[in-house]
Order: sequence, then C-alpha cells, then structure tokens
Amino acid sequence: MTIPHFFRSALGAGLFITAGLAPSLAAAASARTAIDYGVTLAGFPIGTANLAINLSEGGPYKIDAAAKVGGLIRLISDGRGSASSSGKLGPSQVRPSAYTLTSVAGKKPQSVQMALAGGNVTALQLQPDLPPRKDRVPLTDANKHGVIDPLSAILVPVSGGASLDASACRRSLPVFDGAQRFDIKLSYARTEQVSGKGYAGPAIVCSARYVPIAGHRPSRSQTKFMVDNRDIELWLAPIAETHVLAPFKIVIGTQIGRLTLTASRFGGDGN
Repeated sequence: MTIPHFFRSALGAGLFITAGLAPSLAAAASARTAIDYGVTLAGFPIGTANLAINLSEGGPYKIDAAAKVGGLIRLISDGRGSASSSGKLGPSQVRPSAYTLTSVAGKKPQSVQMALAGGNVTALQLQPDLPPRKDRVPLTDANKHGVIDPLSAILVPVSGGASLDASACRRSLPVFDGAQRFDIKLSYARTEQVSGKGYAGPAIVCSARYVPIAGHRPSRSQTKFMVDNRDIELWLAPIAETHVLAPFKIVIGTQIGRLTLTASRFGGDGN
C-alpha cells in the first residue's frame, strides 16, 4: 500500500465526487461538520485534506472529501483527489449507497464509481482496469458482498450510552475500494486529549490492522509491510450533537516515515 494508494483508498483516506446517487437530506434535521487536516510525513508538512460531513442520525449521510499532497513528497510522488460517499446511518454501522472517487497520483489518473445496496456492490466502474498480474489475488463476486466503501468507513456510529467508550474500537471494517477487498481490524489502545478549532476533549485511540483479502499482490514489499504494520492508529472524536465519531487524527507507519493527518478544525459548517 503506497502513499498514493492511501489517499485513493483510505481517507480515508481514504476523496471523491458523487454521481447523483445520494439520498436527500431535506427530510430530517441534520448535523453539518467540516474537518480540516494537515498532513505530515516523518514530521514534514506534505499536504492537506478536508471533509464536509452532512448527516442525520438514523437517516441519510453524505461525505465530501478532498486531499492534495505536494511539498517535499513531490520528489517521490504527487497526489490529489476528490471523493464523495452517501448512504444511511444505522445504530452501529453505516450503510453506503454510492461512492465515487477521482484521483491523480503522479501523472496517473484513477476513477471509481460504485453503487451499493444492503452492503452489496450493485454497479462498479473502475478506470483504468487493474493490470493483469500473476500474483494478484483475484476478486470474486463474494468479495463484493457485505462491504462498505473506504470513505464511509471513517464514520463510526455508536448506539446509546457514552460515545467515547472503548467499545467504539471493537469492530472490523469490511472495506472494498473498487480494486481491493480488505478488512481494517480495530482494537482499543488508549484515550488521549486533543484540541483544535471546534473541539477540545477526549479522543478514543484505536489501533488498526490492515488485513488484505482480495485484489492485492501478496508478494509486493508494500503489501507485506502493511500486513505486518503495528503503527496504524485512528483517533476518534464525537461529531457535535450526534452519536457518531469521526477521525480527529490518523497515523500510518510507512516505509519512509510516519504519515499523519491531524485535524486543525473539527466542527462547524465550513464557513
């Protein structure tokens, strides 16, 4: 999993544009939240990422995201992207209906358009197609069932009680990004205090493990590194007036240093 792939797939990473499949948000009162991230690699600023989240508990949600990587990282790779995801919030999980991504890593554009229903992929367009590789684990129809898209995966609904509880980390996220099927297995690590425009208070820190299932190439050094990676964390904070958590901070150890997204703003409507 390279740095460009992180921005294509994890921002969660991973950054995308909706294809007219989003549900209407007019029927219920909704929370509007803007999150701005600074992105660093090995402590050096390399880019920015932004989220605009519109949601109604038990109802529809929509996430728009954008990211740009530059600075010193241009010596290795350059990337930018935009994305959108939409669907419905359940009591403890998201139920996406649409995901669209456009991104450029270096000079290589990529786009994904995906429709989902009941956790199953019902339509998919991936450009360009994955090049054939003998060592690639083939994707099957079964790999496209019971999944969520990578952008929807950043929302963590918690049902009742205290939202900032260790139980928020006790989950496995079944992600399909259009090219790969993988799980992100979360476990509780600790609680930290965070501070940024719009929010100051506790954040639940989840350790995360990348578990590839299909579409990946097991023999690649990047894949082996990520499978063995113990330096992945998701710092979750509450979206105001909801029982939904979102990342205040994301940490991913890479082969060239720690990649970190830290919120400078967490809340407000983006104005």
